[in-house]
Amino acid sequence: MNPNPSRHNAYLRSDRSVRMTVSDLEEREGWRVEEVAARVHYQGDGDRYSVEYYAPSDRVVYWRVSASGATAVPVDREDVPAPLRTRIREDLSAAGLDPDAERARL
Repeated sequence: MNPNPSRHNAYLRSDRSVRMTVSDLEEREGWRVEEVAARVHYQGDGDRYSVEYYAPSDRVVYWRVSASGATAVPVDREDVPAPLRTRIREDLSAAGLDPDAERARL
């Protein structure tokens, strides 16, 4: 039994033994946590994005969202505005997660 239920989604990275806590992202503006993943929505320069962080794989996935919000397609991070990528790295770091996860290839 987990003595701290609010940390049910903490992971221990065996490669660096770094405690990673997805739930800490929820303290950052706009982030929502769903078990082992977290999501934030961003709108700027006429584009809408959904950004997801997955703790088990320590990866960030960017999705471009249609104007209606009905569909989203994955987008290569090189096509994502630099200010958004910077914000995601800052949020990961502030939550105690590795900001390099934002740069990691899928």
